Amino acid sequence: MTEMNPINKKENLRLLRSALRLTQKEFIERFLSSADGKPSMSIATYSNLESKDGGRMNEVILAVSESLGIDSMFFSIPPEEFAEKIQMLLPDDVLGNMADGNPMRKGGTISLLVNRLTMYFAEQIFGKHLKKGDKIESDRVLAAKMGVGRSAIREALKVLEVLGMIDIRPGQGTYISNHEASFFVVPLSWSLFLNGSQIDSIVEVRNLLEVKAAYLAAGCTDEEILGKLYEISHRLHRAYAERDFKEFLNEDLEFHICVAECSGNQIIYSMIQTISNLMRHVSGSGMVDEGQLKDIYEEHQKVYGLILAKDAEGASEAMKEHLEKSTGRYNYR
Repeated sequence: MTEMNPINKKENLRLLRSALRLTQKEFIERFLSSADGKPSMSIATYSNLESKDGGRMNEVILAVSESLGIDSMFFSIPPEEFAEKIQMLLPDDVLGNMADGNPMRKGGTISLLVNRLTMYFAEQIFGKHLKKGDKIESDRVLAAKMGVGRSAIREALKVLEVLGMIDIRPGQGTYISNHEASFFVVPLSWSLFLNGSQIDSIVEVRNLLEVKAAYLAAGCTDEEILGKLYEISHRLHRAYAERDFKEFLNEDLEFHICVAECSGNQIIYSMIQTISNLMRHVSGSGMVDEGQLKDIYEEHQKVYGLILAKDAEGASEAMKEHLEKSTGRYNYR
């Protein structure tokens, strides 16, 4: 038998309001107003019920249940079960407003929903309610919790799968990726693409990270990664000698990404990799004249040499100087 618990009422009330896509003000107007439209409860009182429960909770539950024609006892079942049953409980005219394909609430986009789901799953992992490999809730439950249609949830989950955060297994369900650390790296990287127009702020973040990356890279002992940095430096030299501007710019970005990889810090590496890839799409030709090409080549060589010399302070300072001088070299559109 389903367990009845009065503590579940406030959570289920929130779930219902979210599923109906109503603000607290709209919820009061719909369910807690007299025939002449006068509200029987203030927004502050109702908000307090949703967050802390209270003496008037039963009054609200009875009013809502009567209006929707459902049994008030449903509000006492576990929230997970309530979320699954919401669409079966609600009348057809109410379901019509929740049908798949309806637009999300004003200002909503799939990108925003991706961010909300990411934060939701991350909180579940932090709270030890989920771990890598665990099966997540159904799209029906997530739709109710997020207050959107199931089709929107499915589209957002496809994005999360592409990002490597979840695994969608046809016929089995959806699972947290076995690399659950993605939930603490991808949201940061994803937010950069959502805010790609804020180039100045993104470049500022990149510069701070790259200085630290150069400092840490000087302590790298991984011969394979250091060998990769050598190869990139060699290709950079060849592009410089041949005055191949396009190739030089490509190797310039690869050099910075590899320095980040040499740092050994996965977060720094992921962020710089994301920002560098973003720069590929928003930067112009990048060079003003051959004199700047020479300056950039020499600055890279200085950073590279100090990393090999295991001079952390020198490498970070050289990177800082390089980035400061580079500020005016790139045209962002």
